[in-house]
Amino acid sequence: MQGSANLNVMIKAARKAGRGLIKDFGEVENLQVSSKGPGDFVSRADRRAEETIRAELMEARPNYGWLGEESDPVEGKDPTRRWIVDPLDGTTNYLHGMPHWAVSIALEHKGEIVSGVVYDPVKDELFWAEKGAGAWLDGRQRLRVSGRTAIIETVYATGLPFGGGRYLPAALSDLGRLLPVCAGVRRWGAASLDLAYVAAGRYDGYWERGLHPWDMAAGLLLVREAGGIVEPIRPEGQELMEGHVLAASGAIFDRFARIIRERG
Repeated sequence: MQGSANLNVMIKAARKAGRGLIKDFGEVENLQVSSKGPGDFVSRADRRAEETIRAELMEARPNYGWLGEESDPVEGKDPTRRWIVDPLDGTTNYLHGMPHWAVSIALEHKGEIVSGVVYDPVKDELFWAEKGAGAWLDGRQRLRVSGRTAIIETVYATGLPFGGGRYLPAALSDLGRLLPVCAGVRRWGAASLDLAYVAAGRYDGYWERGLHPWDMAAGLLLVREAGGIVEPIRPEGQELMEGHVLAASGAIFDRFARIIRERG
């Protein structure tokens, strides 16, 4: 499956940034790390990856806007399009030498995500999607969400707030309701990969509060194009702006959402 010209630019940028990150990951103990706040670290590698991606994308599409985790937003000459980028999703995993992190790049057009790439350099897995063209793994395998229908057989992913974050009570309450009725919950620390795994049918569903647009923009499109459902936790909310999101296959979405929304 071949993607659009924009998608090809995104894939090239993700792979180039991934190569640099892999080099530093092999010497993680030597990384110079600065702290942005409790439990929230940014490394030299993180910043360099964003610089690489930004240079590639802005050279190819200089009129597009930019929203990245490690730099100030840019209003493009074309106000209808902007890149949304997380150069290293799963920074804490990366800095602890745990091989579960990703590069996430999305393209927004008129407020809607139309292309998304999530690249896992360690496993060399490239997940991508374009609106109306489906979701794919490495351009060869079409992604489909899980078809499981029995809640007791389903496995979910989530993120847990660190350092006593404001959403910790809600997350613990969610777990108290969901764990007794499902097959398990995983917390792997990279929202973009959690969503990619929902799209691939590896997880049956995912939820989290307090995300940023760059954490989930590409992943949301992956799930939708793989046949899944994405909604804000608050039915009247907007997931990309509020950062509170539910994603699952259609077969179990309503029941899953009901469990998470009991507390709100």
